Amino acid sequence: MSEQTSWAFPTDLQPAGDEVGFDLDTALDAVVALRSEIPDEAFTAGMLGTERFGNGVVIRDDGLVLTIGYLITEARTVWLTDNGGTAIEAHPLAYDQATGFGLVVPLGPLPAPMLPRGDPAAVNVGSDVYVIGHGGRPHALKARLVSRREFAGYWEYVLDEALFTAPAHPQWGGTALVNDAGELIGIGSLLVQESLKGEEVQGNMFVPVNLLEPILEHLLRHGRAPGPPRPWLGMYTTELGARLVVNALAEGGPADEAGMQVGDVVIEIAEERPDSLADMFRRIWALGRAGTNVPMVISRRGQFLRVEVRSGDRNDFLWRPSLQ
Repeated sequence: MSEQTSWAFPTDLQPAGDEVGFDLDTALDAVVALRSEIPDEAFTAGMLGTERFGNGVVIRDDGLVLTIGYLITEARTVWLTDNGGTAIEAHPLAYDQATGFGLVVPLGPLPAPMLPRGDPAAVNVGSDVYVIGHGGRPHALKARLVSRREFAGYWEYVLDEALFTAPAHPQWGGTALVNDAGELIGIGSLLVQESLKGEEVQGNMFVPVNLLEPILEHLLRHGRAPGPPRPWLGMYTTELGARLVVNALAEGGPADEAGMQVGDVVIEIAEERPDSLADMFRRIWALGRAGTNVPMVISRRGQFLRVEVRSGDRNDFLWRPSLQ
């Protein structure tokens, strides 16, 4: 996650104020730069780095910023910078593992307007949308909503309906996906391959912003979503054709402690065969809360083995600042 550098989209790819039906300057200025520093000993330092750069979107008049959670996971310090160059230290308030959203509260006045939230379901596939990163119009991109569909990530993550756009924004983390009314409908998460007019092109995946409303107040009060934590295995699995293959393990995580190995193929979860990565995760989560045992049948070098993994709460593995 490298720092933003001086660049710009070609002018014909940038939205212009006279082309859109909303106040473009307000939408541009509502997106701030986000920089976080993570201690070397943090659980996610090896995978996500100790310096993370991305974007965030101001969603309330008090300066509350919505971003993608991996930018602020285990952050020791967070800084926000608006389009005028004002830098404000901020506090990482919450990270919801299920949606992937992160919330950041500035520790001083942040001179940036808020962006109202819209309904992602009201935007049809094929519609014009705008992907806005920090840095004003040069970092704003005219795009299209290519599809909305289920998404499963190897880090034990599933969205029932993610939003996919093309062409791609190169600094996608925490970008604002804006509809033709100037409303926020998604937060940038990933760079992906998309099919557009029969050709494979790079695009972005966004977390729909309507997932925030049911959990927002609980996140603000408690720093996490309501309900018990999901069982987490620390088993990074990918789909290779019809096979679910363990590609990596979180060191010291539940699956690692249970003896799972890279290259193992998951055959059954609780005596049922999952038909996709998303199905596998849902079957694990359906067994109960974090701490429940997850019985599995795996294939390892041609042999079938039964393995039981005692799941954990992912948050228990994350770095927290010392209170002493």
